[in-house]
Amino acid sequence: MASLRVPDLPSQRSLRASATLGLGAGALLALGIGAAIGHAGGLGPAFPLTAALLFLLGAAPLLALLPRWLPGRRFGRANTVTATRLAFTCVLAAALVAQPWSGALAWSLVALATAALVLDGFDGWLARRYREASGFGARFDLEADALFMLVLALLVAAVGKAGPWILLAGLWRYGFVAAVLLWPALRRPLPPSGRRKAVFVVQAVLLIACLAPSLSPLLAPWLAGLGLAALSASFGLDLLWLIRNRSTT
Repeated sequence: MASLRVPDLPSQRSLRASATLGLGAGALLALGIGAAIGHAGGLGPAFPLTAALLFLLGAAPLLALLPRWLPGRRFGRANTVTATRLAFTCVLAAALVAQPWSGALAWSLVALATAALVLDGFDGWLARRYREASGFGARFDLEADALFMLVLALLVAAVGKAGPWILLAGLWRYGFVAAVLLWPALRRPLPPSGRRKAVFVVQAVLLIACLAPSLSPLLAPWLAGLGLAALSASFGLDLLWLIRNRSTT
């Protein structure tokens, strides 16, 4: 397979500067939204600082991947939206240590998670609209989705709306990757599928609904379990396809 072309030094510098600006804005966004939500929920200054720190920890490794995986000199609109979604997810993750939640905090997190999910379809549209599609952007979007799902599952478990089994919703993606790494014969691209995105959205919507204070604790496990069943079936179908089409060389 042909190796990816590494851009010249001026292009690398321009790209890194653009990415640093975009990711820096994401850190400030996490800090600002964390401060607003923390104020509404009666939390201290540690909450927004934790959200911003989580974002920086997640975003820093991206800079090392840029020259090889992202063409051009700019971070791009689509990747900036994905960084925004990552900032939202980091604020949600910071809420894991802010127990118990007030009603205002819970509804703020529901609204933030909903906004993150809505933006999930916007970055792909921007990439196609402005011809910014890249291997980096696709991977960034995928990992942002995986982290979002894991954080949602952790939040639902943390507030007691479902048992620890709901963590499987967030761990499926990482277990799938581990299986492919451990079985090299499965290392091949999956065919495009609208089913994956649809199931992801359904599971995310159901987990967000479980976070709503108004949802009955008796109903929440059933909704979470329904989404998990659909997600598990989707990953199972992909694994089955890879096994049936595994490399024999």
